[in-house]
Amino acid sequence: MKYKYKRILVKLSGEAIGGKDGKGIDKEKLEKVVNQIVELAKDGVEIGIVIGAGNFWRGKNGAEYMQRTTADYMGMLATMLNALALQEMIETKNIPTRVMSAIEMRQIAELYIRRKAIRHLEKGRVVIFACGTGNPYFTTDSAAALRAVEMDAEVILLAKNVDGVYNKDPKKYKDAKKYDEVTYMQSISEKLGVMDTTAITLCMENNLPIIVFALNEEESIKRATLGEKIGTIVK
Repeated sequence: MKYKYKRILVKLSGEAIGGKDGKGIDKEKLEKVVNQIVELAKDGVEIGIVIGAGNFWRGKNGAEYMQRTTADYMGMLATMLNALALQEMIETKNIPTRVMSAIEMRQIAELYIRRKAIRHLEKGRVVIFACGTGNPYFTTDSAAALRAVEMDAEVILLAKNVDGVYNKDPKKYKDAKKYDEVTYMQSISEKLGVMDTTAITLCMENNLPIIVFALNEEESIKRATLGEKIGTIVK
């Protein structure tokens, strides 16, 4: 099968694998994601993954009673729960997987080292990047953009709960307009909520395209990797 992209960075929200209320981990949702990752890996696509932790913790949850840095570090630690769950299920399907953490946790994950991560990808291992950038005040969006640039990924596949980028919230406004393509600057100036400004700027400076699509659409990750017209492309 001819894929458009050889090396990809998949950005998943924690809620994408969460239960009905968006909390915890839903086995069926997790497996649907994993099955696509496994198929791509078997076909020779090199895959990095960054996953959020909104199904366990968001920094804003502690805004009223703790420092931002503490809340952010808690969010980073929560991403490790999702990363380990992803790793475990991917490996049960016979695809070697490595979790690399921006915060040292030697008993459960490798410390992130760029050259080592690239070597894992070259050997056909799926690499899951946990704990964001390892720094407070930076989101997992920024972590996804940073790791994608460092790994020389050809594209960021941004899997969301909506099927693309709209001029306003389609869940609130029936007349919301979906874009097939937007520019980096347009996404920033119009505050389209693709990714945070730091992430978008990093992608723009490195000419790294972002494809925004709905994770719940059938084989959406695979279709995006094939180069099918899906969701919205930011470039």
